[in-house]
Amino acid sequence: MRAADFGTDFTWGVASAAWQVEGAWDLHGKRPSVWDEAGRRGRIAGGRVGDDAIDFYHRYPEDIALIKELGFGANRFSISWPRIMGDGDGPPNQKGIDFYHRVIDACLEAGIEPWATVHHWDMPQALYAKGGWGQRAVIEPFARLAEVCADAFGDKVKHWMVFNEPASVASHLLIGGYGRRGLYPRHTLRCVHHMNLATAEAGRRMRAILPAGSQIGTTNIITLARPYEPTDERTRRRKAAIEALTSDMFIDPAGGLGYPFEKNRLLRWMEPAILDGDLEAATFRFDFMGLQYYGPLVLKPTGIPLVGAIPSFSLPDPEVKLRSDIGIPADPEGLYHVLRRYAAHPAADRLHVTESGLGLRDRVHDGEIHDDVRIWYVREHLRSVLRAKQEGVPVDGFFHWSYADNIEWFFGRRPRFGLVYVDYDDGFRRIPKQSARWFQGFLAGAEA
Repeated sequence: MRAADFGTDFTWGVASAAWQVEGAWDLHGKRPSVWDEAGRRGRIAGGRVGDDAIDFYHRYPEDIALIKELGFGANRFSISWPRIMGDGDGPPNQKGIDFYHRVIDACLEAGIEPWATVHHWDMPQALYAKGGWGQRAVIEPFARLAEVCADAFGDKVKHWMVFNEPASVASHLLIGGYGRRGLYPRHTLRCVHHMNLATAEAGRRMRAILPAGSQIGTTNIITLARPYEPTDERTRRRKAAIEALTSDMFIDPAGGLGYPFEKNRLLRWMEPAILDGDLEAATFRFDFMGLQYYGPLVLKPTGIPLVGAIPSFSLPDPEVKLRSDIGIPADPEGLYHVLRRYAAHPAADRLHVTESGLGLRDRVHDGEIHDDVRIWYVREHLRSVLRAKQEGVPVDGFFHWSYADNIEWFFGRRPRFGLVYVDYDDGFRRIPKQSARWFQGFLAGAEA
């Protein structure tokens, strides 16, 4: 396998999220996000590690130069809602907008295509305190955020993703991650509906602003259940029921399919939130769908299925020998099945793998980081992408998560997903790992 096998138009990129890398949490008009507040409340391992993150806010020129050195042609980054919109529904913050212009310009000057995500989980804390995704009123400030981004950066950024992984946001809301601890399934399903409405409305407003040729997508984490092709009816029903909650209820509405109520009765708890005209309003055909895959669900003969990618629970499975540092089972074949399943979904015309990667507890030994397991993970997942592409699946890109180690949300600094090691004890020094050099060689033409 060589990079050339994927075609000359295939996009090779890396991905990151604003809160996980930027730091500068209160500089130049930025207001607190729900994650800043979570750090202050002790919900994040290590406490307020997101205040500095990996200092991308000040070190972006170095990082973009290193992305170029490694051979990647695209950099997927997210725009911080509270950095450019303050408490969420106020006037745009010009200093925040100026920062992203600098990042985008640095990418373009390096010959790297900027791919922008409008929202990657960092809702302004003030907006969350007003009810957040639980209130229909959140749709308007979210759509306004998308308008501001499209208007400010649309002449430079050609590829957009509206919302990153609503399923993960739902998992945070389900367990009371930002607020009072507990389980809130009804509230979470109401929030999911509002997220779907907001994503579609934001897409429509962006399409009205962006120049012709711009591509509007969104991203969803996809966690299919193993076995991928069950032979008995009971397993098929269980598989469909759990996938309705983890994947389909976030994707089907955009494709005009409504919600998969017939697959899982729990979805009926969402019905009080659905008003006349909502299913039509949630419909929006994207130019591409970003599929994000880390590992599968594992259906057990008895008990609750593992929601392996959300990340919260983990169950032992002798068939899965490798798990990430946060318990996600590694199964490259699952990515092939994900791509096959959504190849013809009416929500989008094309597919990109906008995230895939492996979190480990990397360590420096004699000045180097040997992460052979990550190289295996990437190589085998790329084989699954190539297999799907050769069978006619319209998959046009692969973005590794992540460019560099960063703050892994509630897990803090412990899981390291990066191709580049960040030494938190030495001024955030960047050290390319063995996997970074492997990718560099692969993208330069080496055989894998």
